[in-house]
Amino acid sequence: MKFFTTSIFILFFGIATSYSQHSISGKIVDEQNKPLPFANVILYKIDSKENPKGTVSDDKGKYSLENISSGKYKIEISMLGFETQKINEFELNANKVVNITLKEETQTLNEVVIKSKRPVIRQTAEKLVVDLEKSDMINTNLQDVMRKVPGVLVTNNGISIAGNRGVRILINGKTTEYMDIETLLRDFPADNISKIEVVEQPGAEYEASGSGAIINIILKKNVKLGTHGNVNSWIGEDQGFEWGSGFSIASYKNKLNWQTSVGYSQPTWREDLFLVRTVGNETYDQVTREPYDPDNFRISGSLDYYINNKHSIGIGSRINTRNSIRIASSKTIISDANSTNTLFSENSFDRQRTNFNINPYYEYKTDTDKLVIDFNYIDFVNDNTNTLSDVAGSTVAFTDRRYIQDGKYTIKTYRADYTKSFSDNFKLSTGTRFADVNTDNDLQAFSQNNGSFNKDDDESSRFVIDETIFALYSKINANFGKWSFSGGLRYEDSNTDGTSTFLKNGTLTTEVKKRPIKKIFPSASISRKLTEVLGASLSYSYRIQRPSYNSLNSFQQFLDPFSASEGNPLLTPSYTNNYQFNLTYEGQPFFTIGYSKTDDAIAQLISQTNSTAQIRQQETNIDNLYNWNFRLFAPVNFAKGLEGYTGVIVNNNNFSATILDKDNQGNFFKINLNKWNLIWFIQASYQLPWDINFELSGNYGTGALEGQIEVDWLAELDFSFGKKFLDDKLKVNLGFNKMLNRGFVGNIDYGNGVAAVESNGSRQNIQLRLVYSFGSKFGKKKSGRKTNRDEENRIRDNN
Repeated sequence: MKFFTTSIFILFFGIATSYSQHSISGKIVDEQNKPLPFANVILYKIDSKENPKGTVSDDKGKYSLENISSGKYKIEISMLGFETQKINEFELNANKVVNITLKEETQTLNEVVIKSKRPVIRQTAEKLVVDLEKSDMINTNLQDVMRKVPGVLVTNNGISIAGNRGVRILINGKTTEYMDIETLLRDFPADNISKIEVVEQPGAEYEASGSGAIINIILKKNVKLGTHGNVNSWIGEDQGFEWGSGFSIASYKNKLNWQTSVGYSQPTWREDLFLVRTVGNETYDQVTREPYDPDNFRISGSLDYYINNKHSIGIGSRINTRNSIRIASSKTIISDANSTNTLFSENSFDRQRTNFNINPYYEYKTDTDKLVIDFNYIDFVNDNTNTLSDVAGSTVAFTDRRYIQDGKYTIKTYRADYTKSFSDNFKLSTGTRFADVNTDNDLQAFSQNNGSFNKDDDESSRFVIDETIFALYSKINANFGKWSFSGGLRYEDSNTDGTSTFLKNGTLTTEVKKRPIKKIFPSASISRKLTEVLGASLSYSYRIQRPSYNSLNSFQQFLDPFSASEGNPLLTPSYTNNYQFNLTYEGQPFFTIGYSKTDDAIAQLISQTNSTAQIRQQETNIDNLYNWNFRLFAPVNFAKGLEGYTGVIVNNNNFSATILDKDNQGNFFKINLNKWNLIWFIQASYQLPWDINFELSGNYGTGALEGQIEVDWLAELDFSFGKKFLDDKLKVNLGFNKMLNRGFVGNIDYGNGVAAVESNGSRQNIQLRLVYSFGSKFGKKKSGRKTNRDEENRIRDNN
């Protein structure tokens, strides 16, 4: 109770707890006495190791530096196109006004900025920071950027870190605008990205949800004065012709900043499934091919108004739509010693998804205090219709079926975060968050009879979720010479009520399942600089993985006549203890050891019922999941013009689960799987003649353990050529992706049998991308603001 009282007091009254210190203020003008906005003002304390304080002048040329202790100081004022002015040593014992007049340079020279082809990478105890601001990479989309992050593998099967595919992607602390990784990686423009943070041990300021790492993409904001933007287009060939185009524009003038972007894409790809399994004395040999060509449209915008140099307000909004109409074709050969039969089937999908979001905020910021109050509203609609039917030529009887599922999700999130910097070596953060979630999923099932579809009330149902999550957190960051420490506590109180309505024995029945959770989640990290170039850190976090909203309903979604996915209303959260040790060399990642133990882990279990030959895939709480990982990184720079990195990841996954024997109720199968595997990866760029940049990304793995699936060796290879034209305004990139893509080839252990499986996508993708940038060249940077949509991340729909 004392912890909560202290946190709330600091949150709402911390701004008032200021020191009795001094301020320096004034006005910056040119020789015509016109105010100069966005001039840099840096204050140095003489004979002190403290970091200098800085600010910029506002649109009226005014500036202010506050909370300054008594002592001797000097000031430096600079602005592009003007001579730098220095104010020599002076004594500060009271508030001081310093007005400055800057002189224009007699000869304005072009600004020379030395940039690297590689991003600036820095490893801390809490996260890996990849800074793109000082790099000059010829990137066109997020996929190009992600491949340059050490330890992050981008493959046809998604993104993984240290063998863990449970990676959450945030943008400015928010869930990604797209619901599938493929579209996000392909369509998100790289020019909008400022930094990427890979957070493997999330602190108390992050939601405790999730078992894997967080990738937080921080966008550029208010980067340039005036008006600027870009136009991008791409065409390619995958599972047929594909294309996309987008436009973004932003403006920063006086106190007002606005930006907007529009994009449309129609990508193509294909997913193949080959499955051979034994049911009794019969063999089922199944081949399913599922082509995709969805229509994606997005529009977003934001407006920020800077009331003064301390207060700002703003609002952001976005709309995403995705329409997908496709047909998955399956062929299943059923054979025994005496006969062979074939079932041809098609599954026709019509899926329409619309996502609307609006996000107003208020921010107060000084040199020592920062308060952000944020509201986020999300309205998500997901309507699906799929028809499963047989095709002429089948020798196995099958009744056609149709499923209509309408889903509605409303999420409201309220958040307040406060940070107090007492000195350069001590900072306190605290905050609170409340989320209110309502979901409504209605499933109507139909079966064909005499040429028409009739509703099947016994298989139809409705599932509603009402959930609230209240959180409080507090965290400290401290430095002691060569030591650094951060530690925090997060308290979460959640209440989830799931209501199912269905027919049972001809009677309309309602069942309500309640799941209250009250828990404290600690996190901590400590690091030390061992030598001038070598550093070490140790970190820990305790986290919860809540079930996705769709996984809690009992609906069945058929993929083909013999297999379906189904929900699990009995699913409970899992809890993970994460430990990690890092060695860094000159601030770069060098060697990492990680260990995690998950209790009641949520995993996709696949079971087979021999009496019906049916396969069901269902998220289930398994017994235990353990992971050890060892990572070693090294630079690739042994030749002039060559930059990049390589490394190896050694993983050990230990998986144990209990599966119900559906042929013999009351009996169970026990599965215990343990597998070591090694992954080698490389990412490199090389400067070819005529300023053409060649980039290569590849990996090879000895295998993997993905739940029940033991995967054989896998590999992937991608490369691209990039060049700039028109004074670097036009970027052209020709990419060759999935040139070597083996995908998942392995075995599934059902407990009562083993199946051979191959899951693969279409291969050999080629894309030509063009990005043309226009507008202002120089500008001012404003800090980004993190807002969260953690609940939206639990709405899963990858189709």
